[in-house]
Amino acid sequence: MSSWRLKWHKLTHWEYWPLWAIYYPLFPVWLYYSIKARSFFFFNASNPSMKNGGMAMESKMEIYKMIPKQHIPQTVFISKDEQPEVALECVLNAEISFPFIAKPDIGMKAFGVDKIHNKDDFKHYFSKTPENFLVQELIPYSKEVGIFYVRKPGEKKGKITGIVSKEFLSVTGDGQSSILQLIKKDPRSHLQLKVLQKRFGFKLNQVLNKDEEFILVPFGSHTRGAKFVDDTHRLNAGLLKVIDDICSKIEDFHYGRLDVLHNSLEDLSNGENFSIIEINGAGGEATHIYDPKHSLWFAWKEITRHWGMLNEISIINHKKGHSYLSFKDGREMLRANGELEAQLKII
Repeated sequence: MSSWRLKWHKLTHWEYWPLWAIYYPLFPVWLYYSIKARSFFFFNASNPSMKNGGMAMESKMEIYKMIPKQHIPQTVFISKDEQPEVALECVLNAEISFPFIAKPDIGMKAFGVDKIHNKDDFKHYFSKTPENFLVQELIPYSKEVGIFYVRKPGEKKGKITGIVSKEFLSVTGDGQSSILQLIKKDPRSHLQLKVLQKRFGFKLNQVLNKDEEFILVPFGSHTRGAKFVDDTHRLNAGLLKVIDDICSKIEDFHYGRLDVLHNSLEDLSNGENFSIIEINGAGGEATHIYDPKHSLWFAWKEITRHWGMLNEISIINHKKGHSYLSFKDGREMLRANGELEAQLKII
């Protein structure tokens, strides 16, 4: 695909636009809710047990500690102050074997997430990551779903406001084309080409057998090429009960998205064969908006709807004594988050 066609594709498909182009037009809506709450950074009160309400700069490890252990992967916190050899010994002593997942303890958009296959991979990751990070066992489930959950303070039961299934970035062989040629045939994968070349190198010249699938990015991240499919219509009573039971056990959690690996939505709805790999609080997007079938107008409607719920929850919790962020602290949070994002992008 030529460069101009690729640029035209990005321009005419809003899911590839930078976040500022999607969110800046909604600034008057955020301002309205800020006036209503009498704080620009009202979200801090939404999930009182999470730093900054889970908007940004929160520790993933601290959130994992709040989730019932049976529902999360085996996880080890690695300090950058450790020696790589000592850190790896801690991982192996925790009975986490290669391959495993490494990701920043404070991160976003799957930046800095990698699959570690051996000791050399681990040492390389340790040397390039700028912050403390986590190591997690590799979960065998093949599918990923994002489930947005909302529960007002004082209510016994919450609700699911969005479900998104994530199709990992991949190519399928035709018996003739190289992986590189297959990547260039699809705008979704072609847009990730530079990163994929850096990761796979000469392996991209390999020719796949007909119908052979090759996973390019084994993570359900939109910024790394995953296709998001809106499955909100598949919500059922069993799924709501499973998610509600888990979230009710997480102290002061009222608003956010659970990212879950699973075998099938049917198993998940029965409380079987799944693992929660992440919970995003106030900063979590209702990512079903990124389904290519949805318009920008649909996205704006869903964003403002969720902001309304976030605002209502924050105001209720504030009346109960939970604080908002000061304007100074809020600006500092955004500055620190911006600096960290810039560092993680280059890992």
